[in-house]
Amino acid sequence: MIDARAGWVAEAAGGRLVAGDPEASGPRRAVIDTRAIRPGDLFVGLPGSRVDGGSFAAQALEEGAWGTLTTPEHANAEVNAIAVDDPLAALQRLAREWRRELDAKVIGVTGSTGKTSTKDILASLLRGQLKTHANRENLNTEIGLPLTILEAERGTEALVLEMAMRGTGQIAELVAIAEPDVGVIVNVGPVHLELLGSIEAVAAAKAELIRDLRAGAAAVVPAAEPLLEPHLRDDVETITFGPGGDVSFERLEDGVARYSVRGEEVELRVSYSEPHNLLNTAAAIAAARAIGVDPGTTLNVPFSSLRGEVVELDSGVTVVNDCYNANPMSMRAALEHLAATPAERRLAILGTMAELGPEAERYHREIGALADDLGIDVLITVGEPALPFATGFGGETHAVATPEEAGAMLPELTQPGDRVLIKGSRSAGLERVLG
Repeated sequence: MIDARAGWVAEAAGGRLVAGDPEASGPRRAVIDTRAIRPGDLFVGLPGSRVDGGSFAAQALEEGAWGTLTTPEHANAEVNAIAVDDPLAALQRLAREWRRELDAKVIGVTGSTGKTSTKDILASLLRGQLKTHANRENLNTEIGLPLTILEAERGTEALVLEMAMRGTGQIAELVAIAEPDVGVIVNVGPVHLELLGSIEAVAAAKAELIRDLRAGAAAVVPAAEPLLEPHLRDDVETITFGPGGDVSFERLEDGVARYSVRGEEVELRVSYSEPHNLLNTAAAIAAARAIGVDPGTTLNVPFSSLRGEVVELDSGVTVVNDCYNANPMSMRAALEHLAATPAERRLAILGTMAELGPEAERYHREIGALADDLGIDVLITVGEPALPFATGFGGETHAVATPEEAGAMLPELTQPGDRVLIKGSRSAGLERVLG
C-alpha cells in the first residue's frame, strides 16, 4: 500500500487533488489497465496513440478504484481525483517520490541478455535478509518500472529493478525515476541493432546506468569488458564479476556453487545448473555485497515465466521452454546448455532473433552452424525469418510456418529421453508451441 495521505499522493505526482479528502489514506498501488483494477487501486489514465486511457476512469471507479490520476477533463468531482497535465510524467514522479519515502536500497539491473534472470536471482538472494521487492515478470519499462516501485509497501528495505531499453536515453529515464544505489550491467551484446546501429552504441545506451549514478554509488560490470571501460567513473565504485573479476564462479559440485569473492570462498547450494545463470549469480553476489548483504548458503530461485522453464511431457520428452526472447548471446548459451545436458537426442525449435539489423541473416546462419558444431540432432525453424538457421546446420532440419505447426510435429519427431529447446524472440510467439 502507498502508505501516505491522499494530499501527499497528489503533491508527489505534481498534480491537484480536485476531489476527495487530502487527509484520507492513500491507494493500494497504481494500475493503468481497468482489467487489473482491485479495490483500493489508483487508476492512471495514460493517453495512447489511439485511445486516451483517461476515458476509462469511470469504469475503473465502478471496479472499485480508490481514485484516478488523469488529465483534468477526465477527473471525477465525486471521488479521489488527481488532475495532471501529463499522466505518464506524473506516474513517474510519484514513483520517484515513493522510492525516496521508502528509503530502501535500490539496485538497477540491465544487460543485453539475462537481466531478468539476474533480477530473479538477486531478489531471491536478498530476501533471506531484507524485505525485498522486485519487478514482476518484465515490468521494466518507463511505465512498468514506476508501477513496480508503487507496488512496494512501506518497510521495504531493498528494491531490485530490471531496466529495459531499445534506444538511446531510455535507461537514463529509468535511472532518473529509480535513483539506484547500485547499477548492474550483466553484459553487452548485439541486440536492438536496427535502432542503435552498432554494438558500441548498445554499450553506450546500457552505460547510461553508470553515467547517471550518484557519486559514491556502485557499478557492477563484467570483468574486462572493453565496451564498458570508457564509461566507468572514478567517483563510482566498480565491482567486476566473471573470470578474473572481483566475484567469479569457480565450479559446481553436487548442487553447490563455489565463488571467489575478492579472495574469499563462498559456497551456495543452488536450484539450477545453467552456466549463464551461475555467471549471473556472480553479478548478483557482487550487487548484494555492494549494499552490505552476504549471500547466505542456499538459493532457490523462482525464475520468471518462459525463461528456461523445464516441462516434462507425458511422452517422456523433456522440453526447455526458453522462448521469452532471444539474441545471439542468449541463443548460444541456451544451445550450449542443451548440448551439455544428458539426453537420448537433442532437438532445437528456433524462432527468429529480432532487431539485428542488416547482419541478421549472418547472425542466424552462425547460430545454425553452432548448433551443428554442438551436435544438436534436429533443428526446426519457425517462420520465414528463422530459415537462415538451417543454412548453417548440417543435420536433420524441418521448416514450419507457425509455432502451432512446430507443436504438432513434436510427437512425430521425438521419442522418450529426448530433450527439446524452444527459443526465439518474443515476436515469434513460440510459447504457442506447447499450446
